[in-house]
Amino acid sequence: MRELWLPIWLVARRELRDQLRDWRILLPLIMLTLFFPFLMLAGTQQAVETVNQYGANLVADRMAPFFLMVVGFFPVTISLVVALESFVGEKERGTIEPLLSSPLHDWQMYLGKLLTSITVPLVASYIDIGFYLVLIYFQGITLPDIWLVLQMLTLTFAHAVLMVSASILISTQSTSVRAANLLASFIIIPVALLIQGETTMIFWGNNLILWLAVLAVLIMTGLLMRVGLAHFRREALIGRELDTVNFRWAWQTFKQAFVGKAISFWSWYGVEIPRTLALMRTPILILVLLAFLGIGAGYVSIDAHSEEIQVLISKNVGEDGDMRETITSALESQELVPSNGITFEYIFLHNIQSVTVMAFFGFFSFSVLGTIIFILNMGIIGAVASVANMMGLSPGMLLLVGVMPHGLFELPAILIASAVVFYIGALLVTPDGYRSLGEVLLESMAVWVKVMVGIVIPLLIIAALIETNITPLLLTSFLKM
Repeated sequence: MRELWLPIWLVARRELRDQLRDWRILLPLIMLTLFFPFLMLAGTQQAVETVNQYGANLVADRMAPFFLMVVGFFPVTISLVVALESFVGEKERGTIEPLLSSPLHDWQMYLGKLLTSITVPLVASYIDIGFYLVLIYFQGITLPDIWLVLQMLTLTFAHAVLMVSASILISTQSTSVRAANLLASFIIIPVALLIQGETTMIFWGNNLILWLAVLAVLIMTGLLMRVGLAHFRREALIGRELDTVNFRWAWQTFKQAFVGKAISFWSWYGVEIPRTLALMRTPILILVLLAFLGIGAGYVSIDAHSEEIQVLISKNVGEDGDMRETITSALESQELVPSNGITFEYIFLHNIQSVTVMAFFGFFSFSVLGTIIFILNMGIIGAVASVANMMGLSPGMLLLVGVMPHGLFELPAILIASAVVFYIGALLVTPDGYRSLGEVLLESMAVWVKVMVGIVIPLLIIAALIETNITPLLLTSFLKM
């Protein structure tokens, strides 16, 4: 085991020595590391004073953790340049040939570079965080809870490894430092959006949800590292000299993956679609299990707040009001639906939007965020059943007449749409010595389009027709019983 890991340390030591003797890297990092906590301290003081004027003490208590996360984020963004040029920079300088010709395994070389690129920004971030905590302590600002500080430290670690792993991956796939630096926006912007979502959780004060977010980021980080290891090949790094946009090759690759061996439309439906579904058998089974867990979690979470929900229902209906009559009249007057009523176009486009958003976030997170959105959608079903139980309605009958008529088509469509994203995430992290990362991405997109066109969209059309014309009638009849 030691013989396997010693070369990683040798590569990391070589990289670390080169970084620590380069003043162009160290000087800006040291200056910004020392200056940024003072800037965040001024921002914290101003924000706390502002919110305290309006009596928002709870918000003021959450200001320090928010700025703590920001303090840890910026040193990593500054140090990304080191990771972005880790492979392609050495290639341009002509110093990578000795490393590539060494007897090191590809994974040893990759992990050695990754370890060094993570160490410097992470140390800088933790120094910044510690310095910031000392400053706010001496300024008399309330320190965050120890568990919240631990969450911020874990999030900083996850953000650092996530961004550096993405930078190393870009460095291995780029042909020039300029191209790698231009692609850096695809790292910083998504992580900045991720931090905005985490900021909302911090101000909500829901530590459990924040820990789940930490777990999701750590899973994405591990998957991204796996993608880098799976698609790093030194031969490709040496042989790739110039990037060209070959639309013909891209279209042929996409078309071949979409059409497969089919020679007609019916053979495509009869051969390719079943073959694609067979490939997704394991993701479908996993998501079926997660669907039941999501439904159960939605039911339990709403049931845990039954008293508050009962109070809310009483305010809207009245103590002596009949919830059945209220919902029935609302359905008949279309008060519970959009201003243009229950229309086929609205329902269909809403469902398409949902699966597209699921796919969008799934592609960027290797199916992690897409799976979370799927679980949340399933949780809504459990939540509806729990609310129905509180109102004295039969949850089973409500789901049978209000969900199942269109759900027989809509739920499988959502399940399959989520499964294909799950499958693509697994495909991206699977080592493939014959195809480049670009080929895998194109073929993955073709599989997604194939499943959407061949299965998901037809099912959603049928579901929207039923939900428009049949489900409201069944639900209204059930509520009048």
